Amino acid sequence: MFPGAHPETTPGTAPETPPRDRGQHPESHGRDPGDGRCRVGCRVSLTSPERSAREVLLWRALPRRRSRLPSEEWPKMPEFAYTDLLPMGEDSTPYRLVTSEGVSTFQADGRTFLKVEPEALRKLAEEAIHDIQHYLRPAHLAQLRRIIDDPGASGNDKFVALDLLKNANIAAAGVLPMCQDTGTAIVMGKRGQNVLTAGGDEEALSRGIYDAYQNLNLRYSQMAPVTMWDEKNTGSNLPAQIELYATDGDAYKFLIMAKGGGSANKSFLYQETKAVLNEASMMKFLEEKIRSLGTAACPPYHLAIVVGGTSAEYALKTAKYASAHYLDEIPGEGSELGHGFRDQDLEQKVFELTQQIGIGAQFGGKYFCHDVRVVRLPRHGASCPVAIAVSCSADRQATAKITAEGVFLEQLETDPARFLPETTDEHLSEDAASEDAVKIDLGRPMDEILAELTKHPVKTRLSLTGPLVVARDIAHAKIKERLDAGEEMPQYLKDHPVYYAGPAKTPEGYASGSFGPTTAGRMDSYVEQFQAAGGSKVMLAKGNRSQQVTNACGTHGGFYLGSIGGPAARLAQDCIKKVEVVEYEELGMEAVWKIEVEDFPAFVVVDDKGNDFFQVPAAEPTFTSIPVRGPGLA
Repeated sequence: MFPGAHPETTPGTAPETPPRDRGQHPESHGRDPGDGRCRVGCRVSLTSPERSAREVLLWRALPRRRSRLPSEEWPKMPEFAYTDLLPMGEDSTPYRLVTSEGVSTFQADGRTFLKVEPEALRKLAEEAIHDIQHYLRPAHLAQLRRIIDDPGASGNDKFVALDLLKNANIAAAGVLPMCQDTGTAIVMGKRGQNVLTAGGDEEALSRGIYDAYQNLNLRYSQMAPVTMWDEKNTGSNLPAQIELYATDGDAYKFLIMAKGGGSANKSFLYQETKAVLNEASMMKFLEEKIRSLGTAACPPYHLAIVVGGTSAEYALKTAKYASAHYLDEIPGEGSELGHGFRDQDLEQKVFELTQQIGIGAQFGGKYFCHDVRVVRLPRHGASCPVAIAVSCSADRQATAKITAEGVFLEQLETDPARFLPETTDEHLSEDAASEDAVKIDLGRPMDEILAELTKHPVKTRLSLTGPLVVARDIAHAKIKERLDAGEEMPQYLKDHPVYYAGPAKTPEGYASGSFGPTTAGRMDSYVEQFQAAGGSKVMLAKGNRSQQVTNACGTHGGFYLGSIGGPAARLAQDCIKKVEVVEYEELGMEAVWKIEVEDFPAFVVVDDKGNDFFQVPAAEPTFTSIPVRGPGLA
């Protein structure tokens, strides 16, 4: 025992009776000779100046203990109570039977077990990828129809919604996928404790995904890192992201997604503080971040916001699941147990905010989002992550389950034509933006094309007919290497507009596979150099551009035309008449192509006078006056 220690005090505990009066210090408590404080928590100062050298040395050698309240004064710890972080409600999803083969039950130890063969998992994965590439949920299609029927929607909103419905109708034939970016395959599974497999579930699911991408007209987008800097397309769209969890129950349940680069790239994590945990601060914060999403991921979006999280990665993952409406049935209010919940009041307020910022369904209006999900999670007191994610106009996901009755997959809409209006796009709105599109002949010399485009302001709707050159990321990088080496700009980029895109596989009897635009912003850094060398004077893609593109177009007399993001199947069937490889055939979908288009829809987004549609602020912003262009918008 150290000198002067309280005889009834052990290290790490407080005395039963702390001193009541300052100045009456029980010597048995002991003092720290460095500052004179009581060793066990008494706040009476040491007044005696006498300290032996030996005592000082002994005290300095002892570990310091924090002052503690008597144990009876600490808040009482609550009784143990377990809760899931995200308690799931009843599943009301409509399902269809895929197969009853490969599933059986048996008895052991008084329990009934479900046995699932690898073939059942393979079949489920293959069927799911097929369905989500060609069919959408009825609720999503109904939301598109709502835009068309809304008298408050802009002409551009309605034009985009109609085009997306037409695209859904074409994709539902099962030949052309709804989007040319057929995504990364993602599987999240929860296996009940009474479900048994032979092992290798990830491999069986991967085989089904492989078979789907091999047999369907889908695109391979996965790049294998051969070295730190060198990559090669895997040629199969594998690997997939597969995450399997053990849980209670007698079923094997899944969420299966195909996540394209556009929407995946609009997943964001912000490390905030408690300062945002009030409505005014949160709405101001969200307005800025929502504006910064831009249109590159093909709105209208299903927007998800998660506030809190036991970790950064859990917040992001929750946002992804919420954007897929997977968490719609979690509780609607919180509790002291700490589980997550949906805040539907805040969802409505954020949805109204998205309608007022002016971006709309890609080219101005109010339907930037179909809906909003807001999930509140528990958090560490020193952390407040906020995650934002979207599901785009290619809203590709389905739930599935394996039970004793068989293998089941969410029933998606196979007849989207029932959501199409009887009216045509010429009658959709009195808005000037919905008047007949300006026809542009791309077969003329580039100077004549530029002379025609300069007559029309931003937001003008165009109809393009003639040749386009197609080039995207890798082709741009290779052409830049040639320019840096002192070579000339390829003539094809001087003579023709360039379309940023990469096709899916071409079905037999079609001129092209699904061939929608890719995100323009990834090519922003090339524009100044290319236009200065006489190329890329007219660019066509989806989404907004950075200021450097606007500056380059103003300097070199160029234009950026926005294509509707999403309707890749309709473009392939109705607009693209011929496709041929021009250069870099070995790059597959990243090659340079030349295509012939007819009545290809587009809008003037950036002109040769320094105007940018996305820099036009919305009137009367709700909470702040942040301009439409924001950090990371490109």
